[in-house]
Amino acid sequence: MGQLLHKLTEVDNREQKRRGSKLKALATFPDLDLLPPELSLTVLSNLNATDLCLAACVWQSLANDEILWQGLCRSNWGYVTAYKRSHSQGFSFRRLYLQLDEATLTFNADYSMGIDYFVKHNLVEDCADEIAKFFHTTHRIHWVNKREFLKNRRDVLDKLVLLQNFENQFLPNALRQFFGEIHAPNDRSAYLSDLVEKFSERFCACNPHLGLSKESVFVVCFSLILLSVDLGSPNVKNKMSKREFIRNTRRAADGISDDFAGHLYDNIYLIGHIAPEV
Repeated sequence: MGQLLHKLTEVDNREQKRRGSKLKALATFPDLDLLPPELSLTVLSNLNATDLCLAACVWQSLANDEILWQGLCRSNWGYVTAYKRSHSQGFSFRRLYLQLDEATLTFNADYSMGIDYFVKHNLVEDCADEIAKFFHTTHRIHWVNKREFLKNRRDVLDKLVLLQNFENQFLPNALRQFFGEIHAPNDRSAYLSDLVEKFSERFCACNPHLGLSKESVFVVCFSLILLSVDLGSPNVKNKMSKREFIRNTRRAADGISDDFAGHLYDNIYLIGHIAPEV
C-alpha cells in the first residue's frame, strides 16, 4: 500500500511540473507587437488559418496582415482567377481565403454546386483553361468529386492533361503521376480507355526521342495496369512471371525491346500499383 501511494505521489509531482513548465512557457512568450514586424510575421506565418484567426484576438493588425493571408491562399490554392484582381482597390486576401475555403468545402460535398460557387463569386472563371489551372495547383479538392467533374467536363480534362509534364520520365512512373492527378475510374470502362489514350499522346509528345508510337504506349499502359492488378491482388495465386510479361508485351506492342519490357516489369514488382482505383 505504501509503495502504491509513493508511486501516485511521484506521478502527481511530474504532472504538476509539466503544467508548471507550460505555464512558464506561456508567461515568457514574447509580445509580438514588441518585436520587429518582419520577425513577428515570420512567427505568425507558421500558423494555419484557424490559429491565425485566434492570434488576431491578441495581435489584430499583425494577424490580419495581407502578406500572411496571401501566403495561406497560394499554399492551398496555387492558382485561381481571383488572384488577377489582387491589386484592385478593396481586395482582401483574408476575405478571399474564406471564400475559397467555403467554395472548396461545397465542391467536396457536391461538385456541381461547388463549381457554381467558384464561378458566381468570381473565384475561378468558367473556362476550361482557368479551371484546369486551378485543379492543377491545389491539393484541397477531393479526388472523387474531381474525377466525376472531369468525366463530365472533357474540355477541362483535355487542358489538365496538357499541364502534365512527363519529359524524361520512366513510363510507369509517368503513368502513376498521371493517375495521381487524374484518378482512374473504379471499373475498366470506356472512360479508362480515354484516359490512357490521352496519357499516351501526351507522353509521346513529351518524349519524342524515345521513338515510341502512341499506339504502342497505349498497349503498354494497359499491360502495366493489368500487371499491377495481377501482382498486387491476393486473389491471384498464379502471378505473371517476368518472362511471360516480356513475351506478351513484345507481341502486343511494336518497338518495345526485351530489356525495356523487363525494366517495366521490375518497376511494377518493386513499386506497386499504377492505378489503385482500377
